[in-house]
Amino acid sequence: MKSLKAQHSLLAIAQEQIGIIQHGPNPDFSLVPFEDQLKKSDLYPLKPLPAEILQINIGKMCNQVCKHCHVDAGPDRKEIMTRETMQQCLEVLQANRHLKTVDLTGGAPEMNPDFRWFVTEISKLGRHVMVRCNLTILLANKKYHDLPLFYKQHNVEVVSSLPFYTQDRTDRQRGNGVFEDSIKALQMLNEVGYGKEGTGLILNLVYNPAGAFLPPAQKALEIEYKQALGQKFNIEFNQLFAITNLPISRYLDYLLASGNYESYMQKLVASYNPAAAANVMCRTTLSVGWDGYLYDCDFNQMLELKVNGPHQHISDFQNDLLQQRDIVVGQHCYGCTAGAGSSCGGAVA
Repeated sequence: MKSLKAQHSLLAIAQEQIGIIQHGPNPDFSLVPFEDQLKKSDLYPLKPLPAEILQINIGKMCNQVCKHCHVDAGPDRKEIMTRETMQQCLEVLQANRHLKTVDLTGGAPEMNPDFRWFVTEISKLGRHVMVRCNLTILLANKKYHDLPLFYKQHNVEVVSSLPFYTQDRTDRQRGNGVFEDSIKALQMLNEVGYGKEGTGLILNLVYNPAGAFLPPAQKALEIEYKQALGQKFNIEFNQLFAITNLPISRYLDYLLASGNYESYMQKLVASYNPAAAANVMCRTTLSVGWDGYLYDCDFNQMLELKVNGPHQHISDFQNDLLQQRDIVVGQHCYGCTAGAGSSCGGAVA
């Protein structure tokens, strides 16, 4: 794990990012507060609905360094969930049957040494398991080559990022050679039945815009992906999730360096959709950090914005009190409410 000094440094970066998101790098730049938009939509304070998904970040280590990554993941990150914290998550799942889905994320979650044990134990509890797989991890080392079969054994839903169906745009966003390895990984998953009609093995892809713009219509883009990947590589998958990039971490750095921050934020505000706001993922999802702390969503987690209330750790999970909390919001939340809305499961409206 990172030293105390390094953790303080990361917290300082998160606090600086919050300041930029809320007020902008230009002191004369201002946006309508997100809370005001919620008030106009009769949604403030934003309250949770019964929780259905427990999203767990089991480590920030990753074999890739993607330009849009809101986790700031990479090979040098040492934050990793311990088996003790995983056990606490299992105890919460055992006691709270309404948490029907467990969404495992990272970094590359597969790089946690207890990853397979954790998936197996969650499956024993009868929960639906989703894994956010970056695809290239399947080829990174021989010890990962059998993951498609492991996923199949536990009926894991695989959700994988593929920025585009062409090499140039994908490699620009995720690094040289990533597209080629991603195609090979998708073919490996198809070989064991993932994405194939009638198998029940779900393979979904994720699209993130490569620049300072919103994703196009999800369904139309899905059709493009299926045609392109099917015709050129004989690849099949179930759904495409189009996810808006939120102005935090590396993507925020890109917006500032490219001079696109103000125009992008204005675009998000202008595209605010009350229907999307009513269906944001934080209303039915709880996010668990690698160290066991609780957050309203994965994005708040990266900004160190813990859930409201005294019970902020998985070891002290109090469902009744969590259901009464106000969800923590900020200007970055515009990213989830723009246009058709955005969540870890794609468009929401």
